[in-house]
Amino acid sequence: MNRFLISAAHKSSGKTMVSIGLCAALKARGHVVQPYKKGPDYIDPMWLSQASGRPCRNLDLYLMSDEDIVSTFSRHLAEVNLVEGNKGLYDGLALDGSNSNAALAKMLDLPVFLVIDARGMTRGIAPLILGYQAFDRDINIAGVLLNNLGGSRHESKLRAVIEHYTDVPVVGAIHHDDRLSIVERHLGLMPSNESHVATAKIKQIGEAIAEQVDLEKLLVLSHKRMPEAPRTAEVVALPCRDKVRIAIARDQAFGFYYADDLDALEASGAELVPFDALRDAVLPEVDALYIGGGFPETCAEALAANSGLRAEIKRRIENGMPTYAECGGLMYLSRSITYQGKTFEMVGAIPGDVKMHDKPIGRGYVHLVEAESHPWPRPDAAACLIKAHEFHYSSLENLPEDSRYAYRVERGHGIDGKRDGLLLHNLLASYTHLRTIGNCYWAARFVAFIRRVKKDSQLAGGASLNISNL
Repeated sequence: MNRFLISAAHKSSGKTMVSIGLCAALKARGHVVQPYKKGPDYIDPMWLSQASGRPCRNLDLYLMSDEDIVSTFSRHLAEVNLVEGNKGLYDGLALDGSNSNAALAKMLDLPVFLVIDARGMTRGIAPLILGYQAFDRDINIAGVLLNNLGGSRHESKLRAVIEHYTDVPVVGAIHHDDRLSIVERHLGLMPSNESHVATAKIKQIGEAIAEQVDLEKLLVLSHKRMPEAPRTAEVVALPCRDKVRIAIARDQAFGFYYADDLDALEASGAELVPFDALRDAVLPEVDALYIGGGFPETCAEALAANSGLRAEIKRRIENGMPTYAECGGLMYLSRSITYQGKTFEMVGAIPGDVKMHDKPIGRGYVHLVEAESHPWPRPDAAACLIKAHEFHYSSLENLPEDSRYAYRVERGHGIDGKRDGLLLHNLLASYTHLRTIGNCYWAARFVAFIRRVKKDSQLAGGASLNISNL
C-alpha cells in the first residue's frame, strides 16, 4: 500500500491543486485512492472526494485525540492514501509543533512530498529544502513537487541546483498554467458543488499532473507496509432502535458536511434523505431536518424565490419537527439575509436577521459548555467542554432578549460572543460546526432526540411537541 502527506513550505503554494490532481491522475490509472484532509475544512475535501470518488476524511489534531486520528485513518485505508496538509509543513497553533502537519506525518508514519511555489527561485531553493530537512530529522521528506515554474529553462536550473546540493528527489515539476487555478472565496477554494465545471476542471488538473509528475516514482517513494491494527477511539453509543428519516439539504447553497458525521447518523439509525433547497417545492416525508453549512448568501435570490419550500419548513419547525442547523443552515432559517446591499427573505423560523460583513465575525476553534437547556439526550448527566470550530462572515441580529441557548461560549464568538445554539420549538441552530468525535457524539444524540419527539408525539395522538414541553 501507499500513504503520504502532501504539504508545503507555506500556504497558497498549490498543494490543494496538486492533491486534487494526484487523486484524479492515480484514479484514472486504476488505483483506489483514499483522500484525507488535515484540519477543519469542508471545501478542499469536497474537491478531493470528487476527484478520488471516495469520501474525504478530516484529521484534526486540535479537535481529535491521537486515538481518534489513528482510528479514523486506519478505518478507511485503501490502496493509495493521500493526506493533504494545511498551511506549511511546520505551521500550527502550538509552539512545540504538536498540532502541525509534521506531527501528523510522524503519528501516521507518512512520507512527505513538499510542494514548493518556485516562482522567482533558482539557487535559493537549496537552502529552503535543506532547512526543512534539518529542522526535524524525524520527518521523511521523500520528494519535492515544484510548482508555478516559468518554463523548461527554469525547471532545468532548479533540478540542477536540487540535485547538486540536496539528496531530495524531484518528483514533479508543474509549469505555471492559469487553467489549473480554481476560483477562491474567503474560506479558500470555491466549493465543488457550486462549480458547474468542477468535473471538467478536475479532469484538466488530473491530466496536467499526470504529464508533469512522475507518478511511478511517487508510488515507489511512498510505499509502506500495512500498519498494525489501530487503536480504537471509544465513542459513547446510544441505543439504536427503529429507523428515523432525516431530510438533509444537499445543493449549491448547502454542502458542508463531514463524512464521519453522516456515517455516524446512519450508524445511529438514521436514513438521510437529500433535498434541494433551491429547487424542491416540498420537503420529503421525514421525521427531522438537518441543514449544514455553505454559502446561502450567494444563492439568496434563488432561496428566496422558492417561497413554497420556505413556508413549509417554517410550518414544520413551528409544529415541532426536530431540526439541527449549522452556520449556513442557521442563516437560511432566519428572517432575512442582507448581502451586497440587498435583503432577501428567508424561512423566518428564527426571529432574527442575518447581515454579511467584509471581515470574519467568528473564525477558528471554539470551546462550548452545554447549558441545562440543551434538549438532546445524554447518557451522562455532567456537562462537558466541547471543542469545535466556526468560520462566518455574518452576524445574527435583532433576536428577542429572552432567546434560549444550548451553549455557553468559552472560546470563540458563536451567535453573540457569549452564547450559541439558539433553541426554538425543537430546533437547535448554531454558528458552531460540531464533529462526532471524543465526547461530542452529537449525531447519536440528535437521532435519539428525534426518536423521543416522535414517540412522545405518537403517544399524544400526533399533536406537535416542542422542547419547552419536555
